[in-house]
Amino acid sequence: MPSNRLASENGIGEYTRGPMTPAESIQALRDNIRSVFIGNPAAVDQVICCLLARGHTLIEDVPGVGKTLLATALARSLDCTFSRIQLTPDMLPSDILGVSVYDRNRAEFEFRRGPIFANIVLADEINRTPPRTQSALLESMNEASVSIDGRIVQLDRPFMVIATQNPYEFEGTYLLPENQLDRFLMQIEVGYPEPEDEARVLQLRPAETLLGELRAVLSPEMVIGLQDSVDAVRLDRSLVDYIIAIAGKTREHEDLQVGLSPRGTLALAHVARSTALLAGRDYCIPEDIVDNIIPVCAHRVVSRAYLQTGEMRASRQIIDQVMQSVPSPA
Repeated sequence: MPSNRLASENGIGEYTRGPMTPAESIQALRDNIRSVFIGNPAAVDQVICCLLARGHTLIEDVPGVGKTLLATALARSLDCTFSRIQLTPDMLPSDILGVSVYDRNRAEFEFRRGPIFANIVLADEINRTPPRTQSALLESMNEASVSIDGRIVQLDRPFMVIATQNPYEFEGTYLLPENQLDRFLMQIEVGYPEPEDEARVLQLRPAETLLGELRAVLSPEMVIGLQDSVDAVRLDRSLVDYIIAIAGKTREHEDLQVGLSPRGTLALAHVARSTALLAGRDYCIPEDIVDNIIPVCAHRVVSRAYLQTGEMRASRQIIDQVMQSVPSPA
């Protein structure tokens, strides 16, 4: 277990009183985020689940429901490097990856790293920038590396992209390409808070007060240790067959142009493992798959309605129908 003392640029000192078990580490992270993000607890667990599964998260919802707050709260709860990219229509790929600048004194080019070189990268309003710039994130999300000036540069672990986007029907938004959507492990909706939670938001104003006081509870080494623990969670063969059966149904569905790919089945299996770890188990149960089918799979399939209108709700409905048609293992 790594040291429990951090040498953070934020001046964070001792953040635990001793080594923590995986369950204690996850609960500490969950409580820390929830102290600032007041609302949908399932969204908090889903973001943590993506972190544990070494995946990336796409948070889609209307403006003002706390998408950026949730992402920032996760980042500040980890003693990791963090960068935020506010994506705009005039942004270029070099604004994300970095650029080579000629140094006259040394008579050579020097590469200046872009904001992608961080452990946690918040890509805010990703669908307000053109597809060319969106695609600059593809290699980093898939390979945890970037190609710069003919060489491959590895990104530090842990590495996670948290992207937020407004609904496609909002003015000035671009549809994300299907291959980019497929790189996101989960697509999450935050939703409006319950009246009680909204009352607390009005009283506490967490984005203005609590967020600035948030302190890290996990070190990078702890996060990597938790990610490695996910690999050890057991997924029974009956559950593997269940995932394959669901994928097969999507590939045969008449309302889907593209069904769930092998990358999608791998994603669903890995999220099931991380969900089990989140629940304190070292084995998966059917609910670990059922509860995650829509956030993991709906954005990976392509419905005929989506091709015509860009509407994602049809995909969610079809995935739900498929799930109901496949018997769950006992």
